[in-house]
Amino acid sequence: MTTAISFATTEFEKKDRCQDLPHRPRVLLGKMGLDGHDRGVKVIARALRDSGVHVIYSGLWQTPRSLAISARDEDCDVVCASMMSNSHLVLGPKLVNELRSLGRPDLPVYMGGILPQEDLPKLAEAGVARCFTTGVGLLDIVNAVHGAVRDRQAVVAGTGATAQLARDISLVHAGGKVRDGALRRRPRRVIGVTGSPGAGKSTLVAQLVAEFTRRSAAGEAGYSGRCAVVAFDPMSPITGGALLGDRLRVDFNTLDERAYYRSLAISGEDYGTLPTIIDLIGGCRDGADAFDTVFVETVGAGQNETRIRQFVDRTFVVLTPGMGDAVQMDKAGILEIADVFVCNKADHPGEDELVRDLRDVAGRRPIIETVATRGQGIAELLAAVVASA
Repeated sequence: MTTAISFATTEFEKKDRCQDLPHRPRVLLGKMGLDGHDRGVKVIARALRDSGVHVIYSGLWQTPRSLAISARDEDCDVVCASMMSNSHLVLGPKLVNELRSLGRPDLPVYMGGILPQEDLPKLAEAGVARCFTTGVGLLDIVNAVHGAVRDRQAVVAGTGATAQLARDISLVHAGGKVRDGALRRRPRRVIGVTGSPGAGKSTLVAQLVAEFTRRSAAGEAGYSGRCAVVAFDPMSPITGGALLGDRLRVDFNTLDERAYYRSLAISGEDYGTLPTIIDLIGGCRDGADAFDTVFVETVGAGQNETRIRQFVDRTFVVLTPGMGDAVQMDKAGILEIADVFVCNKADHPGEDELVRDLRDVAGRRPIIETVATRGQGIAELLAAVVASA
């Protein structure tokens, strides 16, 4: 009997194609419009990552404004918008205009997808820097991103404190000094979020930010100011690239500018720049409430990822059913640093056993059960986190 094995027709070579640049390219990749297919975008994201690019993937159903906010906050080198909904002549120019209104008119916009040849001059006239039609190779896209990178200037060419904050974070995280005149202030509370990969940390944080924002807007006691998120993802040890996907869980079409998200790539647990980044966020003023609450989401490498505790005020650890038996609970490491335990995916089998085992090690520390994808337990978790900080 012969077994059929499927192979990809071509394999994209993992290779650092950005080592000659002044910094790793930061690319925002997302889909505008109503198209619900993202397989092609994910292929492009992997090719860019495997070339040494830091790819911020914002997901499906983005609006021009949500993409522009993400591009500004992430201090991208280029915005790559995929289009398959036949609305490119409307959404492309709107994206360019939104970048201008948010203080980053200098950011180039690349558009790709099903773009009729006769529409390309119209897009160029509207300010779209480059267009990629069907059939363009992955290496062509990588080379175009490579060519978009310029030296980072200390002061952003546009206007607005948030745009400048994003640049300040880029420079500090790359090992540079804090810009002269940059305001620094420790926020009221800094919350660490850790746990194993796949536990649902990003979805939990997105739900917490949405809930915090609602309560802050309603003027509830203890929820003053705005909140920010610093989300870490791993950097490839082979190419130096990274896929930063934490924004994927956030509905910026609703949240708009009421929170600040920043994605960063690190090797291991290198949080050395985090204290300065937190202080820069706390010192930012942009005509609105200050950032008084900051969530820091770790990579989530396993039991020994404990360094985050040194940089935050409180830490909550996210666990899920099936993570291991009671012996795993007794191991020294990540469970020791928890101020709050979160049992996410509480609708999965094994949740009762997980809570029972946690009670043996938690002592007086709260145990909150959540189903992040449904918003269950989010209000209770936020109350526990805010109360403990």
